[in-house]
Amino acid sequence: MGWKTLDDMDLNGKRVLVRVDINVPVVDGVVTDATRIERIVPTVRDILNAGGKPILLAHFGRPGGERRENLSLKQLIPTLETAFEADVLFAADCVGSEAELAAQALQSGQVLLLENTRFHAGETKNDADLAAGMARLGDVYCNDAFSAAHRAHSSTEAIARLLPAFAGRLMQAELEALEGALGAPKRPVTAVVGGAKVSTKLDLLGNLIEKVDYLVIGGGMANTFLVAKGIGVGKSLAEREMKDTASEIMKKADSTGCKIILPTDIVVAEKFEANAPSQVLPADQCPENSMILDAGPDSVAAISDIFSQSKTLIWNGPLGAFEMEPFDTATNAAAMKAAALTRSGQLISVAGGGDTVAALNASGAAHDFSYISTAGGAFLEWMEGKTLPGVAALEQ
Repeated sequence: MGWKTLDDMDLNGKRVLVRVDINVPVVDGVVTDATRIERIVPTVRDILNAGGKPILLAHFGRPGGERRENLSLKQLIPTLETAFEADVLFAADCVGSEAELAAQALQSGQVLLLENTRFHAGETKNDADLAAGMARLGDVYCNDAFSAAHRAHSSTEAIARLLPAFAGRLMQAELEALEGALGAPKRPVTAVVGGAKVSTKLDLLGNLIEKVDYLVIGGGMANTFLVAKGIGVGKSLAEREMKDTASEIMKKADSTGCKIILPTDIVVAEKFEANAPSQVLPADQCPENSMILDAGPDSVAAISDIFSQSKTLIWNGPLGAFEMEPFDTATNAAAMKAAALTRSGQLISVAGGGDTVAALNASGAAHDFSYISTAGGAFLEWMEGKTLPGVAALEQ
């Protein structure tokens, strides 16, 4: 890859502007989930250990270019200090004289947190002057916010062109995992794509059928493909108006050699609620008064067999209504199979997307996957084959 990492830089005595994602949930001024903060700790600690002085750039919420005290990053300082085991100083702006004085006064072993970049309207417009103001605070630039890399903002894109730039540990891990999964993967490659709507994942499906050997489709999306094959799905969630598009995708998959895997048996219920009475039926026998809420055991067995034949797995989206028992069964079983294969060294498994992370955590399989991305939109756009501005800027 054409980007540098922390290992390529001499940081001793240098002020390191680090773009991070610490957009964490806060209730009454208290951080309720510090996961995003914990994930940037390796980068901050490595910079400190290398003699560098980390200066954190971050957004928080959507203040719309206005200063809003409830969206100040200052409230994160206690959690940051606990995570870093270091003093965290604060500047009430991310540009200007106060920020410059704070950056100049920063001592070895300390971390400086700059105020919310989105208090400036220019941030989301990738304003060059705002980026130049930020760049004056540091000697080098580190992007450790892959989750914000799909946005061309002043603190993610423009600034990377003004200073020597490199990827932080989290960004590096994310890029290496995704490059291994889609860029130069070990084959056969299988992708699992679930979720409610085909319409939201057209670019994703179009890219994957050119790059993977097997494409497992689950959730409400699978129902739309069943409709395209002339199969009745009763009251199931399905985008019936998308059936021609689904047919085109299947036709294109045939031409690329990608095998699309749809459920051969289904779990149906008359009500969309937890523990509703359900039954397993062949995929083409959904009653008119019922809805498909999960893939059946034969489908899971087929998916598990495909996983066993595969060397690389990319997963985005659940196979059924995983939020409700017993309609989480297929997702959980397939996830545990992937986890076991990963644990034994037979499979490289990369997963991402909000519902995906929640589903894999609920199944207990997440900690055995090779890599779980929490990046959401950036992960999806990478899977869609799109150029991410924040990554492209590092490659200059």
